[in-house]
Amino acid sequence: MKEKILDGRKNGMPVLLLTLLICAASIAGMIYGSIIIDAGKSCVLFVISTVVMCVCWIPLLGLRVLKPQEALVLTLFGKYIGTLKGDGFYWVNPFCSSVNPAAKTKLNQSGDVSQLKPAAGANGQSAAELPSKKISLKIMTLNNSRQKINDCLGNPIEIGIAVTWRIVDTAKAVFNVDNYKEYLSLQCDSALRNIVRLYPYDVAPNVDTTGDGVADDGSLRGSSDLVAQLIRAEIQNRVDDAGIEVIESRITYLAYAPEIAAVMLQRQQASAIIDARKMIVDGAVGMVEMALERLNENNVVTLDEERKAAMVSNLLVVLCGNHDAQPVVNSGSLY
Repeated sequence: MKEKILDGRKNGMPVLLLTLLICAASIAGMIYGSIIIDAGKSCVLFVISTVVMCVCWIPLLGLRVLKPQEALVLTLFGKYIGTLKGDGFYWVNPFCSSVNPAAKTKLNQSGDVSQLKPAAGANGQSAAELPSKKISLKIMTLNNSRQKINDCLGNPIEIGIAVTWRIVDTAKAVFNVDNYKEYLSLQCDSALRNIVRLYPYDVAPNVDTTGDGVADDGSLRGSSDLVAQLIRAEIQNRVDDAGIEVIESRITYLAYAPEIAAVMLQRQQASAIIDARKMIVDGAVGMVEMALERLNENNVVTLDEERKAAMVSNLLVVLCGNHDAQPVVNSGSLY
């Protein structure tokens, strides 16, 4: 199904004025006809004016008003005849009907697909609200609800994405899928699962995320831009048949699932402590080496191997300890 744009239909105002003029002429003809009937003359004028008055409202059904970035898909007795695009006052065949299967469906800025609720009337009762058949061509945002997905290591995580999209082919959007909004939301969920399962939450050793057979440092937390691009490409491949263009996708929420969040936090804390201890030990060894070299260079004191080992042990204890050292003054002989 290819989109067909209806051009040269912005003649709504002339048709409206002509129809109103015909209606006014019909009313005048009915009045004048009733007068001449009372005078005993023919009633042909009255009958013709009455018939014209009864049918002159039909052209008004073909009037359509579109705002900027709006479109209207038209069918005539079940056959697709074209799409109106662009702002203006249009007139089409009065027997044409507008088609928009997603008119009652709303994509919330927060959450998934939901149905429009009827508005409440003045007396507290719900008033019927007719959904518009117009299709918006504006850039819209779908913020899907968070999903629980296992990463490539099997760890359950919660992730949410925001997808920016718009309709580029109204015929495909209306006729190729049942409801293009629900279709987009479902494909976003499916594409998200396919991409997330290829990456670990954080950098993990011996994990290949690019498929080239070489381990790399790709992760959901560290490579969020790359992951978002892959998600966008995956969604775009799935929604091409629906006439939808995916402009951008972004990760809006990323965290471990609650059941393992506490354990993973302890793991991160332990890793941070180990890295900090490693740095402290490296620094302490360097300081001990520097102290021994300075003592030997200046001939401050001559130490045998046993005394050097004791000095190194004491310095490492002082430098690597969590608490301040308590000094002990030795007033006796070194030996």
